[in-house]
Amino acid sequence: MIKNMTEDQITLYIIKSLKENRKKEFEIITDELQPYDIAKIYEELPEKHKKRFLLFLNTDLLADLIQELQKEEQIDVLNRLGIEKTGKVLDLMDNDDLASLLDDLSPEKIASLLSGMKKEESKIVQDIMNYPPETAGRLLTNRFVWIRDNYTVREAVDKLKTFAEFAETINYLYVVDQHQKLVGVVSYRDILMADAHEVIRDIMYERVISVLVDTDQEEVARIIERYDFLAVPVVDEKHTLIGIITVDDIIDVVIQEANEDIEKLSATGKSIDFETKSFVAAYRRLPWLILLLFIGLVSGSIISTYEETLEKVVALAFFMPMIAGMTGNTGTQSLAVVVRGLVSHDIDKKVVTKLVLRELSVGIIIGLTCGILISIIALVWQGSFVLGLVVGSSLLLTLIIGTLAGTVIPLILYRFNVDPAIASGPLITTLNDIFSLVTYFGIATMFLNKLM
Repeated sequence: MIKNMTEDQITLYIIKSLKENRKKEFEIITDELQPYDIAKIYEELPEKHKKRFLLFLNTDLLADLIQELQKEEQIDVLNRLGIEKTGKVLDLMDNDDLASLLDDLSPEKIASLLSGMKKEESKIVQDIMNYPPETAGRLLTNRFVWIRDNYTVREAVDKLKTFAEFAETINYLYVVDQHQKLVGVVSYRDILMADAHEVIRDIMYERVISVLVDTDQEEVARIIERYDFLAVPVVDEKHTLIGIITVDDIIDVVIQEANEDIEKLSATGKSIDFETKSFVAAYRRLPWLILLLFIGLVSGSIISTYEETLEKVVALAFFMPMIAGMTGNTGTQSLAVVVRGLVSHDIDKKVVTKLVLRELSVGIIIGLTCGILISIIALVWQGSFVLGLVVGSSLLLTLIIGTLAGTVIPLILYRFNVDPAIASGPLITTLNDIFSLVTYFGIATMFLNKLM
């Protein structure tokens, strides 16, 4: 029905069905839409149509809709539904998404929402909320299919059919013993290829890659990326199977962690998007910028210290912004390489040594290339070989220093369990400004008599 309709046409059709109270037509069209599309349509609807839109949706689609909305909109939708319907919708939501939704609410509001849910679903959500933030426990779901190791393939298939609609994924069936401990895994493909009378323990993989409930979410993402899993089981310290984490939740983690690193690299520290108000955006940027402002005053004091050198050789001032800017740029490039590498690599002494030596080589190559180039420019422009030597050697040294600073500083922070992305671009740039100015004017002062 909607395959040839544009998004605007679909929205107009839905508004028309709401206005004319044609629920059947509304259901036909929404059944063909993805949850994301339903959420976008809801967000764009005029306020007067939103209540009926929610009334027309069945509980399954309401659960899908809520999971696609921003937190403020989620709370607004729940407030519109009423207690009884809210409980039914919350029962259908993914456990981890619901736990995330409840996180920032008051204890009274949390208790009110949980009271309308089934007891077993409510308990699972509360258990998830007890795990530390950004750990495997906060991402897990109990909607998966487990089987006993003494099942036959036929019994496994029967259980899979029974719980297929309930499960978030059926790509893997996790095998447990009588104590609910994880002992193996079989894929859907393994089940299809096996004989109906074979016993699961004979076809299962016993070496199961799993994560503990307190494993950091970034480590979970690395494991799924490393092994190309669609899901990974979560166990407690006794190796009891608690739940699974699916790849769609890991994609959300990767995006979240990337956004956090970008925020830190840009020295904002907190989320700023297109909808953030001017005052809030300024408030979130100011702390870092004020700190960098005071650090930047050090650069001013360095320049004033070498004021006599500048007065005697005015041409030095022409190259000063270039020296500082190039040093900051190469430092930021190295910082980006290190921060990205720390996410995807296991870090040990060998890896660190190789990385530092590699970046030192990069700094020397870049420094020599740019240093020779700027020396020739200075020589041609001012006709002074000594000025070219001062500017070129200064740029060589500062580019090496800048590259190493952008490499070593985040590695040191990582060593002390501080997020290396906090060594933000502006911070590295400001520190490298100081290094470069000291180096530049120090070398210039050494050759002052020959420059004059």
